[in-house]
Amino acid sequence: MTTTLRPAEPERRGPDGARSRRYTVCVNSRPVGAIQLSTDQRFGPESGRIAGLSIDEPDRGRGRATIAALAAEEVLRDWGCRRIETAIPASASAAIALAAVLGYTEQNRGMFKTLPLAPPPLPEGSALHSLAAAEFPAWHEHEQSGYVENWTVRGIPYERALAIAEAGHRLLLPDGPATADTVLGVLSHRGTDVGTLWVRLRDPDRAQAPAWVCNVEVAEQHRGHGHGRTLMLAAERECLAAGVRTLGLNVFADNTPALRLYESLGYQATDLHFSKPLG
Repeated sequence: MTTTLRPAEPERRGPDGARSRRYTVCVNSRPVGAIQLSTDQRFGPESGRIAGLSIDEPDRGRGRATIAALAAEEVLRDWGCRRIETAIPASASAAIALAAVLGYTEQNRGMFKTLPLAPPPLPEGSALHSLAAAEFPAWHEHEQSGYVENWTVRGIPYERALAIAEAGHRLLLPDGPATADTVLGVLSHRGTDVGTLWVRLRDPDRAQAPAWVCNVEVAEQHRGHGHGRTLMLAAERECLAAGVRTLGLNVFADNTPALRLYESLGYQATDLHFSKPLG
């Protein structure tokens, strides 16, 4: 039995070297599934992506997906990709196990929570106030540099990470601290500022999308005192005050303290994002 990938459509080309193509997974020329390959729109032409891999029910459990994934790596190598990315639903345990076997490493995960009707109280002495316009430039520079660092240490070129950060800020903060449906807050505890919060309450292009925690950070000298939890409770309060009952976020897989915090607050993983270098 020979498992191969057969092109199911012409290759699509886009700006900046973008490529994509859908393939049929075949066993001795018999179609048994499908797979979609592309270069990653955010990380550039050197990052490939498996956008979808499915094997028909009668052919599952026979190693078809494994061989198809390995064949996909060869296609992406031919495209000049140096790494491969894929996102897997948190409920797809078999696919997650396959990714581990093939040498993929979880990079980050999306998480989601349906908020309770009653806003949670903040600890005594803690309060959230708006980031002042005069504070925005320094906050913006710090937040952007932190974003770039998070991705460069994971193998993304500095120029690409910086471009992603700048594009994200233009999209999400077009009017700076006055951007509509956006919370830019500073958490104070007994009169001392200890952390910051950035929440997007609504997505104008996706009415059903949850509110999103774009960034939450406790100042280094104030960590370990529960302020991260307080910031997340403040985020929930802001959402509920705006009539929003769902809240999502992204967390890097190696940020164990944050992951444990979110799980303790009732957030559940929705999708896991994996990466693998292509030698």
